Amino acid sequence: MSDDNKTGLEEMSPDEKLIRAEFDALLQDYLNSNHRRKVELITKAFEFANQAHAGVKRRSGEPYILHPLAVARIVCKEMGLGSTSICSALLHDVVEDTEYTVEDINNMFGPKIAQIVDGLTKISGGIFGEQASAQAENFRKLLLTMSDDIRVILIKIADRLHNMRTLGSLLPAKQFKIAGETLYLYAPMAHRLGLFSIKTELEDLSFKYEHPQEYAYIQERLEATEANRNALFERFAIPVDRKLQSMGLKYEMRARVKSAYSIWSKMQTKGISFDEIYDLYAVRVIFEAQQGVDEKTQCWEIYSAITDIYRIRPDRIRDWVSRPKANGYQALHLTVMGPDGQWVEIQIRSRRMDDIAEKGFAAHWKYKEHNIEEDTELDKWLHTITEILENPNPNALDFLDTIKLNLFSAEIFVFTPKGDIKTLPQGATALDFAYALHTNIGNKCIGAKVNHRLVPLSHPLASGDQVEILTSRSQEPQPEWLNFVTTAKARAKVDYALKRSRREAAREGEQKVVELFKNADIEPNTNDFDKLSLYYGFPKREDFFYSVEKGETVLSESIKKILKEKTDNRFFKYLKQALGVGKGPLVDLPPVEDEAKEMPHYDKKRPYVLREEALNRNYVIADCCKPIPGDDALGFINDDGNVVVHKRSCPIAMRLKSSFGERILSTEWSSHKTASFEATLEVKGIDSLGVLSTIAKIISEDFNVNIQRLLIEAKDGMFEGKIKMKVHDVEDIQKMCVRLSKIKNIKSVGRVAE
Repeated sequence: MSDDNKTGLEEMSPDEKLIRAEFDALLQDYLNSNHRRKVELITKAFEFANQAHAGVKRRSGEPYILHPLAVARIVCKEMGLGSTSICSALLHDVVEDTEYTVEDINNMFGPKIAQIVDGLTKISGGIFGEQASAQAENFRKLLLTMSDDIRVILIKIADRLHNMRTLGSLLPAKQFKIAGETLYLYAPMAHRLGLFSIKTELEDLSFKYEHPQEYAYIQERLEATEANRNALFERFAIPVDRKLQSMGLKYEMRARVKSAYSIWSKMQTKGISFDEIYDLYAVRVIFEAQQGVDEKTQCWEIYSAITDIYRIRPDRIRDWVSRPKANGYQALHLTVMGPDGQWVEIQIRSRRMDDIAEKGFAAHWKYKEHNIEEDTELDKWLHTITEILENPNPNALDFLDTIKLNLFSAEIFVFTPKGDIKTLPQGATALDFAYALHTNIGNKCIGAKVNHRLVPLSHPLASGDQVEILTSRSQEPQPEWLNFVTTAKARAKVDYALKRSRREAAREGEQKVVELFKNADIEPNTNDFDKLSLYYGFPKREDFFYSVEKGETVLSESIKKILKEKTDNRFFKYLKQALGVGKGPLVDLPPVEDEAKEMPHYDKKRPYVLREEALNRNYVIADCCKPIPGDDALGFINDDGNVVVHKRSCPIAMRLKSSFGERILSTEWSSHKTASFEATLEVKGIDSLGVLSTIAKIISEDFNVNIQRLLIEAKDGMFEGKIKMKVHDVEDIQKMCVRLSKIKNIKSVGRVAE
């Protein structure tokens, strides 16, 4: 280093030294990649962003520029993207937070970087901002932008990852909102784009902030069992190493431990303890592809070598090499019986497959930057998304749920009669398949033949099924179809067809009402239509006309008598008020006191204390998840200004966190000595004489708990039971579980959702 540089560094403030060190680390990451060397462009983008954000601090107190730098490092090192994406990441907040415009970016860095920055700026509000619940439109913008340049969403995911890594400096209510939004939207998006390691980290960080005690417990247990796992892996790996080396392969073999979030999810869904999870780790074999040898052939050669040593479990083979997942994932999965009598999952993949598995579509994008076109599954997914976006003005939450149907994807592969393959989500029905072929085929579908056997529209499909769709010209989409379509495209198309059909029926009904008016020598007008609608109990004219067309409402011939009723008739006024029709105060009606009621104010800087005496007055327990004192919980301020308490892990609460973040409160239970709450225990064990009476006696006598319902089912020498009871708090449940688990022949006890 020259004396001048030394002097320059010495003159820098601590913040400036920190910024310079981070930028040097970014350049080093970039130079370690195999991208073209455009250091000058990246340096120019950094200097520009550093000057634009000068003097601005993050909530944590560090200089703001460290955030764009961190996002750029994620984009470069963890996603494998090049200079265009790195510059866009450095500049991603400039247009939103400073005086500079997209035109300024375009003039200095060219149209491509300007387009990506513009895309990131457009989606920074709405679903990704403070007023998340208000807009589905911004989410539409995001998805439409994705079809222009996938790097927009990749940088957005990197931005969220850094925000999650630095979430500790925010208030708890804000943490719940961001963590919930991340689990609801970003983690599935990362999964769909094949960013496995980022998806896993997003899930784990969300879990850490939403359930800190459970997260700490699982991490402790993983550390405590690490030595034992390593010893098992060593014993398993020795003969496999010997065999693969004798084949002349270049490879690495390592054990991958299941993430804390996926362990916890399995414990929740299966109602099991940490010790009952047997697939805590998987063995990964990553080989270097040999020149002139097909990667698929090499995968099966390694498979053959391993199964010569260990006994395979045939039902656990997954061939993602011949048919990659929709997110580009390729690997050959198998499960074998290890030397210690435990099942071991093995994942076989080439270095290229591993690159795509870890960095997802970013790896594909590298090829696109070198003008190599690749028709990936992503393009098909984006095409599906675009079709959904054609539907006008969906409700924000419904729209998000529809999109989520496409984000979560455990795929099945279904064949047409001609042998073409269609990829569908697991659980898709024959009707979903019909809509996957064409909208008109879906609309006219009356049934299907699956493997030459006639099945209804609701029939769930399985991988490998051959499906022939049967249609009829007279068929129209029916409302009950919404109960068994699972794909976003099918749901959107059925919904659209039903709305169109309803509008057409309403027009026909309107003609019948007009005819009735003409027969009675009355000139039709909207006021009379409204009056008639209200008379028959409909707040909206369209609903009234639809009911007339369908024959559900029979019109009276004495229409003149109905219309001659005075407009200020109190019956109509009260009916209007009940149905919410009309604007402004209604004449002659007493004022409604509630309208003037002010919404209570909640201090979000400290937890909202759930006091026993305020139960059902200041707060209520959500019916969907029924939290009890001691559960990790949060509060949601409803439209009436009251607090509804949910478990943090509740699926409904996840929707609320991601869509109504500004209404979320962190909560804290006070002691509840007299109030009782519903809870359900699930008990499993070996069926034996007197076990039921022993369980009932312990619960009712030892714990003095009121049992509301007891269901026990015995089969083949085993029994399963659910016991619904009233308890004071989580501690009651935990003590009960410990006591019941000590009864002879009881194998597992745990709390479950009702």
